[in-house]
Amino acid sequence: MGMKKWQIQKPDEKIAQTIYSGSNVSKLCAQVMASRGIRSLEEAADKFNCDELSDPFLIADMAAAADVINEAIDDGTPICIYGDYDCDGIMATVILYSYLADMGVDVTYYIPEREEGYGMNEAAIRKLHKTGTRLIVTVDNGITALKEAELIYELGMKLVITDHHQPLEELPRAEAVVDPHRSDCPSPYKKYCGATLALLLLAALDGGDWTIALEQFGELAAIATIADVMELSGENRFIVQRGLQYLANTENVGLLTLMENSGIRGKRLTASSVAFSIAPRINAAGRFGSPSEAVCLLAAIEENDAKNIADGIENCNRARKAEEERILDEIQKQIEHNPASVSERVLVFAGRGWHHGVIGIVAARLQERFGKPAFIITIEENGARGSARSFGAFSVFECLDYCRDCLTKYGGHPGAGGFSLEIESIPEFMADVQKFAGERFPQMPVFTVNADKLLMPEDLTVENIGGLSLLEPFGAGNPSPVFAICGAVLKEIQPLSGGTHTKLKFIYGTMAIETLLFRTTPADVKIKPEDVCDLLVSAGVNVFNGRTSLSLIVQDYRINGIKQAKYFAAAETYEQLVRGEELSKAYYKAIAPSREELVLVYKSIPESDIDIDALFMKLQKIDMNYCKLRVCIDVFKELGLVSMDNYHGQVKRLPVSGKVNLEDSALLCDVREKGA
Repeated sequence: MGMKKWQIQKPDEKIAQTIYSGSNVSKLCAQVMASRGIRSLEEAADKFNCDELSDPFLIADMAAAADVINEAIDDGTPICIYGDYDCDGIMATVILYSYLADMGVDVTYYIPEREEGYGMNEAAIRKLHKTGTRLIVTVDNGITALKEAELIYELGMKLVITDHHQPLEELPRAEAVVDPHRSDCPSPYKKYCGATLALLLLAALDGGDWTIALEQFGELAAIATIADVMELSGENRFIVQRGLQYLANTENVGLLTLMENSGIRGKRLTASSVAFSIAPRINAAGRFGSPSEAVCLLAAIEENDAKNIADGIENCNRARKAEEERILDEIQKQIEHNPASVSERVLVFAGRGWHHGVIGIVAARLQERFGKPAFIITIEENGARGSARSFGAFSVFECLDYCRDCLTKYGGHPGAGGFSLEIESIPEFMADVQKFAGERFPQMPVFTVNADKLLMPEDLTVENIGGLSLLEPFGAGNPSPVFAICGAVLKEIQPLSGGTHTKLKFIYGTMAIETLLFRTTPADVKIKPEDVCDLLVSAGVNVFNGRTSLSLIVQDYRINGIKQAKYFAAAETYEQLVRGEELSKAYYKAIAPSREELVLVYKSIPESDIDIDALFMKLQKIDMNYCKLRVCIDVFKELGLVSMDNYHGQVKRLPVSGKVNLEDSALLCDVREKGA
């Protein structure tokens, strides 16, 4: 809901030409590189050409970690791999546990259930000690476990830490602390996920050669790198490229079953298909079942065992989706009860019994829908906890730090964070979040979609678009290219897949182009034939029955000629009005609709739901101000002429039996009076 800001890059054509003429990349590929800040052929090679991993012994304490573990193996010391319940932690656990188990080592693993919280905990450590563990090796956690590390040594055990999270100033007590982010770590590459660090540890255990470890577990490290949203540059790019090749030919019966269940087995695998199929299912085990189920699946040998476990994980994934929808339905009802909540600078919602493993996903979905930072709180028996997502200059961590007096625990980074608080502190926390936003951001950041360049009709060739494959794999730090198409004339709207999706046919210059609009029915398309439109599209090449064709998938669209700055300024003014903030007299005068404008808007609203942005685009011929349009709709709602769905951003006209006097609207009178 709501338009997104488009930022269309203009690549430096001189740099693009230098890259193009000095290499085998397509012209469009070179332009994308230039638009992303690459300044030379050498920079392009550094970013995209990596064909090996660094020597694992360049990572601080890696040699010490290998020595301690190898000594424990030789002595028959019971070892426990202590992992984490997300996809990265699960993959890291499987990598190290499987390697040691295959060697006949006395090894177990422990992954805390989500209820226990992230990282090591005292109860688990004492339990491991009682069951005979004498060496704990962490994967994807442990770098901040100062108290837990001391307990391990008090109990007579030893500890090796491998982690990729940011360390504190003080490192935990351990035989070795392997973390590339240590200030004294000389390793040339720092951006590994926990699973890749585990893979490099295997290489160190075997003398430093990573090739065998990569062949054995490369697909698991690749899945973890994608799932943990690590930047796909340098060695991570190499891990994912090679890992996807191994995944396509994997003999791991657990992975084969997961790919079968998610519908990607036998298809071309990409980082995106892994991110949307395998990773959510692994994470679902940690959220709605037990992370140990995912470990058992990936370590399974028998196909029947793998199928039974995978079916259970599939049920967890369905439960995860159902819980997401349940929470979103409850939030929708809260918005219906309090429509002004979506006009706040930050979205903050709380509900009783919302599954804490899902609230982060819900926050991300609300952020996408409304283009605002989102904080979601679940109220539990012994307190409340929350998860937040943000973008742009609005830092979740800074906001949580500002609200720290309300919180019992918090952490995170600019884009995401988690927190805990007492139930009675929720109202104060909600108020402080809005206070922080108001003080720091008189104008909130606008959700922005970046396009790599404006595509001209002559750019749309199979050779040019096909050349973009050299940039794969796409992911964090190297997103799939998005392009702008401006001034295309819509000619036809066709249903696809029984109307679930839509095909849009345009004339662009002298070219006829077809685009796909996923998860949108023809009835929900906001534009109509003969409209001149602007599009943001991702572009690829399809091969079917030996025929090659362009594939253009619409990411966003609008009527041509909309003035972005004016739209977002008007949207901000409307929200200030709803929040009760005082506007200048000139603003009230500008947004007060005349009777003629009210009649025009009313006649434009159908008796079936119409998206407000579609209505806004429909009224662009008279250059209707967005804030004025929203005032008109609110006047009609006040008088019972329309109903408004604030969650979906839709309005429809209601049947009216008698005559209604527009001047009876308190809102209309107030706006006109303040602008007089």
